Amino acid sequence: MGSRNCLSAQPECSKLKLVACFYAGGYVRGSEAGVSTIFFAILFAVSPLYGSEQREDAVIIPGGEFMMGSGKDDISWVLDKWPDVEKQWYEDEKPKHSVKIDLFTIDRHEVTNRRFDRFVKATEHKTDAEKENWAWVYDFKKREWARNFGASWRRPHGRGSDISGLEEHPVVQVSWNDAKAFCEWDGKRLPTEAEWEYAARGGSEGRYPWGDDKPTGKDANFADRKIRILKWADRKINDGYKFTAPAGSYPPNGFGVYDMAGNVWEWVNDWYDENYYKKSPVKNPLGPPSPVKTEWCGECRVLRGGGWSNTPKHLRIGYRHFSSPKARSSTLGFRCAR
Repeated sequence: MGSRNCLSAQPECSKLKLVACFYAGGYVRGSEAGVSTIFFAILFAVSPLYGSEQREDAVIIPGGEFMMGSGKDDISWVLDKWPDVEKQWYEDEKPKHSVKIDLFTIDRHEVTNRRFDRFVKATEHKTDAEKENWAWVYDFKKREWARNFGASWRRPHGRGSDISGLEEHPVVQVSWNDAKAFCEWDGKRLPTEAEWEYAARGGSEGRYPWGDDKPTGKDANFADRKIRILKWADRKINDGYKFTAPAGSYPPNGFGVYDMAGNVWEWVNDWYDENYYKKSPVKNPLGPPSPVKTEWCGECRVLRGGGWSNTPKHLRIGYRHFSSPKARSSTLGFRCAR
């Protein structure tokens, strides 16, 4: 088998190494969707489970049907734009298939440091990074991703860093376990992979939330001249930020959801299975019912969207990634759904 990029590192590396290093668009059916949306909006407005902050930061996504995944043309486009990649790295995005999703809500923005801090103060939650006293951080001297002892959501880039002034930036250094705990505390849950992709498409069928063209500095936060030390960074682009950007810094998609491409990777609820698309149900797929062991992944959860350290090929809506539920790095975040 070929190699595939590490989750938070951009250099191409084997999937076995990835797991080792991280272990320790759609359309809406007119009147039917309209009626259900209005009905849900009423319930959403009066539900006692939704605090003022939750109503403010959640978007109602009308139910509908869309084409999930990537087709041969999409993969050919990637291979044409990035000749150094291998076709098999993207086989898990196939086949492109029809999926029907019921109405749901999803956070308008990625969960921020401010919101996560409120959760920690209310629950005294300790993240996996805090429990084990380390997390993945980019080492600018060695120019590689490395374990950093002391890194956590409060110190996203290790000792000497903090989140002062980053209250509205997405929280990072959170594992799938941490994300799940937050969403449950907030009266929500992690979105399914299908819900995430449907919401990311925003009612369109482009490769990105804004269409088929690769991102500019006005579309998303990814590896650009602000972090030119990364050898894969696009030095012709300036998105304005070296690391994370404040939530909502770039235009929303057609559903009014922000940052579904770039900024931070987002955990979803599903177990990862490279062959899941070949057998997933049409209606509200939930992902595999239990962990699926593959050549490069033992028990992994799915990640979507790409982050500040990645190139545009990883920001594509159809791109799938994965890691251990305990994985944490300065590129991993999340948002909640219901």
